Amino acid sequence: MSAVMQAAAESILLRRDIDQVAHLTLNRPNQFNSLSLSMLDALLEELDRIATQQNIRAVVLGGAGKAFCAGHDLKEMRANHVKAFQQELFRRCTKVMMRIVTMPQPVIARIHGIATAAGCQLVSMCDLAVAVDTARFAVSGINVGLFCSTPSVGLSRNMGRKQAFEMLVTGDFIDAQEARARGLINRVVPVEQLDEAVDALVSSICSKSPVAVAMGKQLFYKQLEMGLEGAYQVAGEVMACNMMTEDAAEGIDSFIAKRKPEWKGR
Repeated sequence: MSAVMQAAAESILLRRDIDQVAHLTLNRPNQFNSLSLSMLDALLEELDRIATQQNIRAVVLGGAGKAFCAGHDLKEMRANHVKAFQQELFRRCTKVMMRIVTMPQPVIARIHGIATAAGCQLVSMCDLAVAVDTARFAVSGINVGLFCSTPSVGLSRNMGRKQAFEMLVTGDFIDAQEARARGLINRVVPVEQLDEAVDALVSSICSKSPVAVAMGKQLFYKQLEMGLEGAYQVAGEVMACNMMTEDAAEGIDSFIAKRKPEWKGR
């Protein structure tokens, strides 16, 4: 194995850019890609970098080995059993989750195997999610005496309250079909079709105006936390601003002329 290949194999987070898409892979397969402090730092650093790269239109987040992500690294948490460490761990985790929401590019979770605890939280905070039909989901901290408080934030914003709370207080797994029915994920496919399904979703996003997607993502999450009247006010203002962009003018003109639009990104 070359030195470059060795370094890549040892990296806890892998990145591979294909066309306009950044593919990030959690690379701790022997630990089921658990979110150690170093993993959270690596994720935040890479997401921050991608957020500034206008040539990247979307992010696909997956996991190496048998699992997507099994949550926080419980061994690391027990080895650092002081409150200051726990507080810092969850601060960093929150930064990662919020960065997914605030970055302009849509983030798509590519899920195989299990997504548990903070791994399930990670799925809930991604903008979109595609899973194999054998994937399973749980917020299982309650089984070890730890209520999954931070995962509850994402779960309760994806599912109905009673569905989310049932998962949180039982720790029970749900399968991919149930996860889709509850609103946690978008699509369920056989394992051999996973990459094809992710690529189809990404291709659809990348064919749209980058400025409209970025403005729309920011507005979508902002209005969710507002009252109805305030949401309409901010949505109307964003739509007016969007209408003044070069891409909107190009999109409308191309629609009228029945031709493919040429996005400017402005």
